[in-house]
Amino acid sequence: MPLNPEAVGNVSTPVERSWTSKDSLLYALGVGAGAVDPTGFELEFTTENTRDLGQKALPTMGVVLAMGGGEGLDIGTYNPALLVHGEQGIKLHQPLPVAATITSTTKVAGMYDKGKAALVVFETTARGASSNEPLFTNTTSLFMRGEGGWGGDRGPSARGSGPPDREPDHVVNYATRPDQALLYRLNGDRNPLHSDPAFAADGGFPKPILHGLCTYGFTGRALLHSCCDSDPARFKEMKGRFSSPVMPGDNLEIKIWVNHEEGGNYGGGIAGANHTAFFQTYVDDRVVLDSGYLEFSP
Repeated sequence: MPLNPEAVGNVSTPVERSWTSKDSLLYALGVGAGAVDPTGFELEFTTENTRDLGQKALPTMGVVLAMGGGEGLDIGTYNPALLVHGEQGIKLHQPLPVAATITSTTKVAGMYDKGKAALVVFETTARGASSNEPLFTNTTSLFMRGEGGWGGDRGPSARGSGPPDREPDHVVNYATRPDQALLYRLNGDRNPLHSDPAFAADGGFPKPILHGLCTYGFTGRALLHSCCDSDPARFKEMKGRFSSPVMPGDNLEIKIWVNHEEGGNYGGGIAGANHTAFFQTYVDDRVVLDSGYLEFSP
């Protein structure tokens, strides 16, 4: 059957997943940590036994820790070769541990008819398996080409006011590796769109593309180091829309605009309130991650 709009509101069965220190190290390497300076300031994310440094997990790792699994969503069928990632958000309720066990459930939060395509929105909540305390919430929007046209709700219009009309406060450049997708896929996303040339061709791409969540992770590193002084405890929420594909080996340029009307080092505002920033990620003059939003603590 095609997509099932009646699935909206369905919640999956709980899924338990564990990760180790090694998994946290692999994720950090998969999103480029340590690539330029292997013995530099990112050692707390890329090693577990460096003198005077405790290992930490990158905040964006949460997007891969609760992917897939669970039963009962019943969204129907679609062609996986025509699926692309639309938007991704993560909200951290506490810093990610480098090793833990979680229980997560996923809800079908929305299914929208875009005419020639469908947009399906999932919300995943992860809790500590023993504490039952919330750890993070992921919001994932998947764009499924060829699956629209059933006459359903088109959904909300694209949100996001875009960056301020001024030069960015921070500009960070990262080079991805030609084999970046092969490394990143070891974090759990084995979609052949990112590794199989024939499968990528079925989706209309000249070669396998980089995972959108890999670009998201590179961007998250730039935000962490530029706005949070590299402290994951200050990184609270990140959202962005995937607007154009990235190829392994592309150079990423992340532009960040901090909201100067807020407190702390960036101006006035309410003491103790979280700060916000806008961001865009580019390949050359092409925006690949748009409508970016970051919330971080003082």
